[in-house]
Amino acid sequence: MLLKADKSNSMKQLLTNLILSVAIIISTVNAQTLQNSYSLATATIYLDMDGENVNSPVWNNGTPFTAAAPVLTTTQKDEIFKRVAEDYRPFNLNITTDVNTYLSAPITNRVRVIVTSTSAWFPGVGGIAFVGSFTWGDDTPCFVFADRLGNSTKYVAECCSHESGHTLGLSHQSKYDGACNLTASYNEGIGTGEAAWAPIMGNSYYRNMSGWNNGPTPYGCSSNQDNLSIITTQNGFSYRNDDYSDDINANPTLVDITSFNLGGVITTANDKDFLKFSIAENSNVLLNANPYKVGNNSSGANLDIKLSLYDKNKTLIRLYDPAATMNATIDTILEKGDYYLMIDGTGNMNTTDYGSLGSYTIDGLAKILPINSASLTANITNNKHELNWVISSEADIADIVVEYSINGADFNALVTLPAGTNSYTNYQPMMQNVYYRIKAEGYGTQYKYSNVVSIKNNDGTNNFKVATLVQSNISIDAKKSFSYLLVSTSGQAIKTGRANAGLQRIIAEDLRPGIYFLELLSEGKREIIKIFKQ
Repeated sequence: MLLKADKSNSMKQLLTNLILSVAIIISTVNAQTLQNSYSLATATIYLDMDGENVNSPVWNNGTPFTAAAPVLTTTQKDEIFKRVAEDYRPFNLNITTDVNTYLSAPITNRVRVIVTSTSAWFPGVGGIAFVGSFTWGDDTPCFVFADRLGNSTKYVAECCSHESGHTLGLSHQSKYDGACNLTASYNEGIGTGEAAWAPIMGNSYYRNMSGWNNGPTPYGCSSNQDNLSIITTQNGFSYRNDDYSDDINANPTLVDITSFNLGGVITTANDKDFLKFSIAENSNVLLNANPYKVGNNSSGANLDIKLSLYDKNKTLIRLYDPAATMNATIDTILEKGDYYLMIDGTGNMNTTDYGSLGSYTIDGLAKILPINSASLTANITNNKHELNWVISSEADIADIVVEYSINGADFNALVTLPAGTNSYTNYQPMMQNVYYRIKAEGYGTQYKYSNVVSIKNNDGTNNFKVATLVQSNISIDAKKSFSYLLVSTSGQAIKTGRANAGLQRIIAEDLRPGIYFLELLSEGKREIIKIFKQ
């Protein structure tokens, strides 16, 4: 049996052959928070961070000793658990902090990782383990020396995954140059920032993204070690069951794009999760996919996410795979219809997709594109009412309804016109004084009203054009000079004055919302118009 010892700050060494003869005896000293990463699994790795009394012929030269609990806070222990759980997320394997869960697991499918501050009995290393001891059936533990790792949550967690990886049959991952010369016994990885990568079985202390690797060992540059194959074929467990369809044509998971949030796990490089959603109206669609993380900038994440968007014909529209970050976001405008989304682990500038595995969450939100505005103008020519309008819209318009009113408040539909129409002439108006507005209808329930305009027939002439639905100013288009009086519904005079012919404005910003009456007088002809202040 090979014993693997790992020095703090990534300096690790291969020790001697040892023969295991007597089972280890361990008893709990202090309690710890109980957590399980995948309670459905029987195979178990126990993170023992509460202190143990150890009596074993293969550790400390057979002399019993107390492995003191590490000097770690509850928050630190929780993060260590989460980081290690994510490293082993693809597998049908439970990471636990519960000794009873560990003892309930099959004895040939479990290992205890003792995290301790007692390190003097094995000097100069950050952790130590027997290769393949997971299946020995005698509860031989491995050790992680938190004090040698500066009690850093990142370092301790990486060492826990590394040492337990040895118990699952893995050797170290090394690095060689182009001439096959060994340049690092422990591959320290590559890159900076969020997407920096290193193999778990190398030196993963200083890179954000750590993962399982298929690469060379210290035994030669052509001696590649396939971590995933070894883990899933030599220890009595394999990958966890797939959670979503891998096939766009075979039952992709339906989601409500108006608002959803779900999680999943990418278990292998060939695992792809397909979702399907529908857009009822042209919409701005926002999708956020994030790998599991314990902090900012995807700290503790192993999965680099790629999103692929397909149309209703299952034709790829676009890939979303940012190079420098591990999450992926879609922020785009989509027409109404059916769409498919593929969630996948991907490689980046520092590594392949081999070990880009782990859990993720994805949420979605679709906002119907708005009908921004509808602006209406009106004229009278030979007793014909001529209406013209401009509609500003990001959404598709289904219909345009021209509405009329005789009092400026109660409107009825006059005619429904197809999208794209921008004018209408009422050749036989039924009344001399009439209010008009248009209603731009989108698909579904969205609509937008225009401003209200009035047409006042005065013996075939129309001296004033007034926008009756106002916000900041009352706009008056007068053929001749005029005087005006604005009164409230109670008859109180609000504003009065005179103005010249042309386009004039009466300031209305100081008016409270409500109904007012505007009296206009020009050359002895008087008109009274109802004004609606928003």
